[in-house]
Amino acid sequence: MYMNIVVLVKPTPDITKVKFDIEKGTVDRSSAELEINPFDLYAIEVGVKIKELLGGTVTAISMAPPHGEKALRDAIARGVDKAILLTDKRFAGADTLATSYTLAMAIKKLEQVFGKVNLILCGEKSVDGDTAHVGPEVAEHLGLPHASFVTHIIDISSDRVVVETDYGDSYYRLELKLPAVIAVSRPLMFRGALVEPRVPRLSDILKARRVKIDIWNADYLSDVADMNRFGLAGSPTRVVKAFYALTSTKTPIVIKGDEGVDILIKILKEKGVLR
Repeated sequence: MYMNIVVLVKPTPDITKVKFDIEKGTVDRSSAELEINPFDLYAIEVGVKIKELLGGTVTAISMAPPHGEKALRDAIARGVDKAILLTDKRFAGADTLATSYTLAMAIKKLEQVFGKVNLILCGEKSVDGDTAHVGPEVAEHLGLPHASFVTHIIDISSDRVVVETDYGDSYYRLELKLPAVIAVSRPLMFRGALVEPRVPRLSDILKARRVKIDIWNADYLSDVADMNRFGLAGSPTRVVKAFYALTSTKTPIVIKGDEGVDILIKILKEKGVLR
């Protein structure tokens, strides 16, 4: 039994250190080092666990600037076998639709080189975008079944996977025929055990530094993709403004008893909400 597994890895800035350019409405990605999106750490770990269980290879794919290579080396130190960095100025400015298209075309190209991909894993969302779009969109571009917000991978074999998903107000147990795309949440269970991303050993980190990262540009994908669907040109949406959410330092009003409705109406009238 052999599983050809792909993990989509997004290098994201340290959310506790990153700065925003309020005037331009953009994230200053140079203000903090790029690291693996926390949700993707769980996708990496479960991909490696499946490889250990069934045999196979785990390939990490990232679309990022050249310095995103650091995150891919971290993925290799955590058990990934090989890594591909999609980097090109023509990929820049991509929304989730263009991003997912580029990743999907890279998977198609990978299949030309290394054979059929059995399973695609990713985090349910990224901490800088928080859309949860990319996993399902990759699946749609490839015409594959998919499951998002996966909290438990209950069982997996060479031809199917059984998962449980959490949609907040309800849970679903799904059986998907492989190949498929799974977007994992956290906390995450794998076959009844809690998944914890492994901490790389020093020997693994040193080994990862020597591994060759494959660099693919837009031209490398030209035989499988429509070049007009990359980057800003392929993005029907734009981020027009970014701003800090304001928090109030005022003391909250606590209303007790039957007079609460009358007091609330009075306050709303004073603020002009009600007339």
